[in-house]
Amino acid sequence: MNLEKVVDDKINELLMKIDKQKLPKHIAIIMDGNGRWAIKRGLPRSFGHKQGVNVLKKILKASKNLGCKVITVYAFSTENWSRPIKEVEFLINLFSEVLKKEIKEIHEESTKIKFIGDLTPFPKNLREIISSSESLTKNNNEFLFNVCVNYGGRQEIVKVAKELALKSSAGEIKPSEINEELFNSELLTGGIKDPELLIRTSGEKRISNFLLWQLAYSEIYISDVLWPEFNEHEFFKAIIDYQSRNRRFGGIESLPTGSFEDSQYS
Repeated sequence: MNLEKVVDDKINELLMKIDKQKLPKHIAIIMDGNGRWAIKRGLPRSFGHKQGVNVLKKILKASKNLGCKVITVYAFSTENWSRPIKEVEFLINLFSEVLKKEIKEIHEESTKIKFIGDLTPFPKNLREIISSSESLTKNNNEFLFNVCVNYGGRQEIVKVAKELALKSSAGEIKPSEINEELFNSELLTGGIKDPELLIRTSGEKRISNFLLWQLAYSEIYISDVLWPEFNEHEFFKAIIDYQSRNRRFGGIESLPTGSFEDSQYS
């Protein structure tokens, strides 16, 4: 039996079930389970993180080919600093290696990469690589890849509250002018359409301080599969599940999901 052909047939079968007119334009992903995947195999946790990068490349390609416009991943949270020092150092080095290796191809595919979070604690060389990567791809408009690093949803909301309070005390804005639209514009994701779909792997049923404001009306899909085992088949299952839901936004009938082109992301 040709296993690759069986897998391809299953993927094509799922693809035929996907309605291209009802795609989530922005998908957020919590890539959970790298360490557990490695430990189950008697390997160092670092092996799980490396495999996770390979999976991410496949999912980015699949989402772009499908017609999605934005992928936002939770790569390193503010809480991840509490992990063992060696693991944190490995992740930082992995970020640098992957960016240097992949940025040319990312640019050639007309993908814009944006890093969301507080970059100040990272080493200077990583910050420089991040800056050059963003500069190189800033004018690309076919696809947006957001990488949340040293990011926390609560911290982001507090940061915006402080900034608006300072503007108010300086007389730049009136307290009465502060509304959801203004607050949203000050977020680190300002100008980017909120995710319609959040995918979390490894079976955990929480959002772990990720995009707390932005996920207010996102559909949530929990996959029991650990991230290093996640693949196009599982990704398409998440899309199909999303399309089966009635998105009411607090109302009675579903509203159209809209298009990515309706809002800017730069």
